[in-house]
Amino acid sequence: MQALGKLFLKGLAVVIPVVLTVAVTWWLAWGAEKLLGRLLRATLPDGWYIPGMGLVVAVFLIGVVGLLSHVLIFQKLFSWGERLVNRLPLVKTIYNAAKDFIGYFSPDSTAMEKVVLVRIPGQDFELLGFVTRETFTGLPFDLRADDPVAVYLPMSYQLGGYTLFLDRACLQPVDMTFEEGMRLVLTGAVAGREQRNSRSPGKEMGNKIETLDDN
Repeated sequence: MQALGKLFLKGLAVVIPVVLTVAVTWWLAWGAEKLLGRLLRATLPDGWYIPGMGLVVAVFLIGVVGLLSHVLIFQKLFSWGERLVNRLPLVKTIYNAAKDFIGYFSPDSTAMEKVVLVRIPGQDFELLGFVTRETFTGLPFDLRADDPVAVYLPMSYQLGGYTLFLDRACLQPVDMTFEEGMRLVLTGAVAGREQRNSRSPGKEMGNKIETLDDN
């Protein structure tokens, strides 16, 4: 029975991520197809609509929005729309939270790209964190550290987290990507062992670690 239980848990570990990924992808694709497909059926002549055209149009429109975001006039329009949204009390909270979260995964984003080990003065333990800010001009408060760095410390299984303003001397760079570090923290250091062990040996860690001063 114990062996069967282990096999069942291993099966869950394989099946659940696949099912969740497929479910979320299907939900997004189905929503795009349902919304835009209905519009296409109403505008196109009879017999022209083919199932799946709504999804194709959705992908195309998202690409167009990404392209227009580099055009100055549309950047001003987007900024005007954001200012309008930020005037709505509840809407601005949801919008800004979603924007900040998605912004972490943007190709142009530099947020939390540096993974560090945090040594809190007077404590023997270390924490894995992510550098979020290194310049603090314009903030309405002064920091006591000589060379402050903002570090986000997420909690396992995404139950919360803390942002600490520490001296740079308390931080040690770690040779990990943001995705690897976040996966390691959120799973309680369970994930990531196979990925790290599969890397080619023989390279000195010091040659791969970049200092926090590098951009």
